[in-house]
Amino acid sequence: MFTGLVEGIGTIVGISRVGGDVRLTVRPGFSMDCRIGDSVSVSGACLTVTDLTGRVVGMDVSTETLRCTTLGRLKTGDTVNLERALRLGDRLGGHLVAGHVDGVGTIRTKERRERSWLMRIAVDANLTAYMIDKGSVAVEGVSLTINRTGADFFECNIIPQTGRETVLLERRIGDPVNIETDLIGKYVEKFFLRGNAASRREPEGQERPGITLEMLYQNGFGD
Repeated sequence: MFTGLVEGIGTIVGISRVGGDVRLTVRPGFSMDCRIGDSVSVSGACLTVTDLTGRVVGMDVSTETLRCTTLGRLKTGDTVNLERALRLGDRLGGHLVAGHVDGVGTIRTKERRERSWLMRIAVDANLTAYMIDKGSVAVEGVSLTINRTGADFFECNIIPQTGRETVLLERRIGDPVNIETDLIGKYVEKFFLRGNAASRREPEGQERPGITLEMLYQNGFGD
């Protein structure tokens, strides 16, 4: 689990194919104290550290992760956002980010607004279903507040601090970016869908009831 508060920027120094998978080697631009087996968010995708050679960190990327993220497009010399996993007791300064990318968006516009940048990102409508104005979203692993949503896009501001400490302002119009929507919204939807065709079933084969007004009233969530 991560916060979406990027710790620093890393540079891709090696990419090798292992069957359908990829092995990435990254040189962090900061002192990243980690061990083999630790989880690291690489531009929003949760990867496991598999090798440490000096300050260079090696991580494996599965075929599934390559399919769902922008990591398969990386080249040697590219830069990525890095964040180590959240520890119990740490301050949660951003929002809860799982590092499980939901899809890839495309930067449509980047406009200077006073000291910040306004960025519009196009995404599939199935992702905007989990977005609300002033809600949270992770873009390239960065926790951002949504200014406005549309049917197939959302907008957010990149403040100067975020621009300096992440790779977001290096991304250009037309570039793909990793998107993770708010974790809580997906679980809420799952609970509401119980009892429908996509629902879980109890071991004896009976459907578990969904959240209904009647159930909420019965459990004290009403007048």
